[in-house]
Amino acid sequence: MGGLVQQLQRMQEEMARIQEALKDETVTATAGGGVVTVVMNGHQELVSLTIKPEAVDPNDVEMLQDLLIAAFNSALEQSRELAAQRLGAVTGGLSIPGLT
Repeated sequence: MGGLVQQLQRMQEEMARIQEALKDETVTATAGGGVVTVVMNGHQELVSLTIKPEAVDPNDVEMLQDLLIAAFNSALEQSRELAAQRLGAVTGGLSIPGLT
């Protein structure tokens, strides 16, 4: 029983270390052929947003909004996958609610 508790403690420590490291890992997503770029970290925080001038058309604001949403959602999905991949290495693929 003591060995199992120690193993769980090590797993918990490793998961905490990975979760902290995810803050420094980033994913990048683009939309509109690269006119909008979103960078997000492994904590699903927006790190940067780049909009090229050619994406800004005052007569078509909806297009820019759609591009921003597409890039953000893609980055969010990539960030979630990154977190699941990193934490899955520790949990052995177990689905633990609240970790990703």
